[in-house]
Amino acid sequence: MDKINAISDVILQSKRVVVFTGAGISTESGISDFRSPGGIWDRFDPNEFTYQKFLSSPESREKYWEFSKALWPAIVDAEPNQGHYAIAELYHMGKLDCVITQNIDSLHQKSGVPEERVIELHGTLKWVICLNCGQRYPREQIQSRLESGEKIPLCEACGGIMKPATISFGQPMPERETREAESRSAACDLFLVAGSSLVVYPAAQMPLIAKDNGAKLVIINLTSTPHDHYTDIVINEKIGQVLSQVVEQVKAKLRDETLASH
Repeated sequence: MDKINAISDVILQSKRVVVFTGAGISTESGISDFRSPGGIWDRFDPNEFTYQKFLSSPESREKYWEFSKALWPAIVDAEPNQGHYAIAELYHMGKLDCVITQNIDSLHQKSGVPEERVIELHGTLKWVICLNCGQRYPREQIQSRLESGEKIPLCEACGGIMKPATISFGQPMPERETREAESRSAACDLFLVAGSSLVVYPAAQMPLIAKDNGAKLVIINLTSTPHDHYTDIVINEKIGQVLSQVVEQVKAKLRDETLASH
């Protein structure tokens, strides 16, 4: 409880809060964590899904689309949980500068954080993009084609190779999003990590950029991370539970401040 109290105080004192999220926040919405036991990589071999293999062989593309087709229903049906809604509350309070996320599920947008406040470092499953002409298709449209028997959907505009708009192993990080995440991290006064093991780079660099530029660093994650010794506060508990308690405290303290000033 003391730590929850301390985090709510830090949020109240902050002007620009950046929240950084990973798979741990979405597992509470029923989306399987790729790396944990029983996760996606227990059923599929990640080495099969490199960007280079996808580009070089039709067999790899077919395997990739089979994997993606299996993954989509869980993503599209998932609903935001109390952790996502707590972050959206921070936005409505005027505290949230942005969310930087490693997730590809668009649950932050579903919970009420505006699209322009969400930086998706690893892309999104919501769109499929032609690697040749850049044409974008809503994922639902391509899923219908896969379910009607297409193995490797091609672009209707130019016949080019298409791929979900996510970042695969070996694929360059999106330049604009990475640059924006770095500059927002450097400019914030509180950097709050929720549900990331902080082992995937360059995403895991963001908390260090924030800390190096004078921000407070808070990590909420079920397990320890390599960055724990840099933090001001660490809590190893369920993200949704902790964040909703933190936000309730922030709201209560704001009410008390308002009453005291009248």
